[in-house]
This record gives sequence, structure tokens and C-alpha cells, in this order.
Amino acid sequence: MRQVRLLEHAHRVTVAGYGRAPDANIEFTALDKPSAGLLLKGLWASKLLLGAFESYYWSLPQVRHARRLLGERCFDLIVANDISALPLALHLAQGHPVLMDAHEYSPREFDDKLLWKVLFGRYHDYLCQRYLSRAAAMTTVCQGIADEYEREYGVPCKVIHNAPLDQKLSPSAVDADCIRLIHHGSAIRSRHLGVMIEMMKHLDARFTLDFMLVETDAVYMAELRAAAQSDSRIRFIEPVAMQDICQRLNEFDVGVYLLPPVNFNHEHALPNKFFEFVQAGLGIAIGPSPEMANLLRKHRLGVVAQSFEPQALAQVLNALSAEDIMAFKQAAHVAAHELSYAHDGALLLSTLEQLL
Repeated sequence: MRQVRLLEHAHRVTVAGYGRAPDANIEFTALDKPSAGLLLKGLWASKLLLGAFESYYWSLPQVRHARRLLGERCFDLIVANDISALPLALHLAQGHPVLMDAHEYSPREFDDKLLWKVLFGRYHDYLCQRYLSRAAAMTTVCQGIADEYEREYGVPCKVIHNAPLDQKLSPSAVDADCIRLIHHGSAIRSRHLGVMIEMMKHLDARFTLDFMLVETDAVYMAELRAAAQSDSRIRFIEPVAMQDICQRLNEFDVGVYLLPPVNFNHEHALPNKFFEFVQAGLGIAIGPSPEMANLLRKHRLGVVAQSFEPQALAQVLNALSAEDIMAFKQAAHVAAHELSYAHDGALLLSTLEQLL
């Protein structure tokens, strides 16, 4: 949506994707992604195991549907969001430039899961080997992922952070007797959100923790609620629309994210929530995730634990005074413009204009 907002007024934009049309000055093409039966899933798995990657890709219903709907159209430039869109984008572009925008390091996205590595790790590596060099330009979300794409596939990659627009919010005051922690995002098991519940056992009585989670995994969400029910300081609050996240976060004091580096992408994570913490005027408390830690230290936004153990993050939080936290919130306010899409969107726009 940030790309759409950047382009909708100066260009004629067609968006092809799942779900309903976004509220924007664009033409929308809805793509089908129907659920597959066991027989079809078995056929696809066989193709992946046998290395029939081209056959697998071009037989996917959403790819076939997009080719039918868009195959006769002519576009001056196509933005492919993630590697799964790149072969299709190159086919539809008919020689016009394609910008590849990688949200993750696809070949190792879930390399902590054996089945994913066997079925999809080789497949994503194949797509990268065959198609990345054909893109006219490439962007991704952080330097570690950009470096890995260039090292493995020889493709230069610009970094455009996944940051919201400058929200121009002033930090809220800190109550020394009630320091409000917040974590927001999706209830995804591989993110090991339970470590932040465990962290609360080691924090002093000043701290509360709110989770604002999208229930992408109902079973996991129920497990988190059960794990937290014995601590009255932990709440689960209703998620809000993306455009309202920063305003909702603004009433809190510290955004927390303790993400064990169980795979390559978690190790190099620089997620949108980090920038939403900044735009909301919060202090930030994280584990030693290098991409987040580098920006946090550069702008003096908060604290970094020595390890990914919940006790380690609790230790650095317990050492903070209300004045320390207010200083972090003020630092976030100062850094908000630089760490917003106003900065990185200009880089993306100049890249697109060069390609056009």
C-alpha cells in the first residue's frame, strides 16, 4: 500500500493481488488462490521433490489466472512483490523493466523447518538463480538480506526499509509507577512470542505488557492466552487497522520484540513494527538482533539485551528509570522523519523513475 500511495497520483497503476480492492486511485485485478485438495497437493509436492520447478510454478492457479487476466495488457513497468511474483512479472512485462521487491530472503525463509527446506528451499533457490538477474532493479528491507542476495546471486540490491509515513505524533508521558510495554503483530508460532510472557516473570511490579495480535493461528493464540492467564499484568487487546497502529501504540511507553534467531530471516529481521514503535514515539527493547540493534543504537532509541533469553531483556528493562524511558521516547520523536517512508519512499520513487 505504501508503494500504491507513492505512485497512484503520478502514474496509471494496476494492482493485481488477493482479496478486495484497496481504497486507492488504481485499477484492481483480483487474483484467485483457491484451496487445493489432497490429490493436487500431492501432485505439487511430487513436482517439487523431483525438481520440476517450472512445471510447478506455471501450473499454480493464481499464476494461470493472472496470465489469463493480464496477458494481453501492456505495462511500462512492473513491481514484483517477492520472488513468487517475479517469473510472472517478467512474462507479463514483455521486455519492459521489472523491479523485484524482496520482503524476505526467500531461499532461507523457513530454513528451520525440514519439510519446508526439502520442498521449498530448493525451489526458491532455483527461482532466484534463474530469474533475479533478469530484473532491472531489486530492493529489500535491510542490509543483511541485501548482502546475502548479492553474495549468493550476484544481484545488487537497494535497501528500502519497511517503514510507515511520518506520523508526527508526540510521545506520551511516562508514569513511573506503571510502565506500559506493548508488542503488536501476528500470532505466528515461529516467532516464539511466549518468551515475552516468560520475560514478565522477571520484571518488577512497575511493568505491564499488552499484546495486540492478529489471530493468524487460533490454536497458537489460545496457547499464548493460557500461558499468560496467571499474570494479571498481561493483556490481549484488539488489533486495529494498519493505518491506525501508530496512533494506538502512542499511549504506551516501550515497544518490545524478543525474536530468537531460529532462521536466517529472523536473525536479520528489521520488521515494520520496529518503525511503527518509532513513529508512535516509544522506547524500544529488543534482543541482540543485529539489524534492529544497529538502528536502535545509532538513534539511542532504547535497550538491547545481551542474549535472547527472557531474563536478559528483563534485566535491562528493570534497570531503567522513568526518565530513561522518556529520553528514549524523545529520541524516537527526533528520529521519526529519518526513519519514515518519506525518506525511503523517495529512494524507491527515484529508482522507478530511472527505470521508466
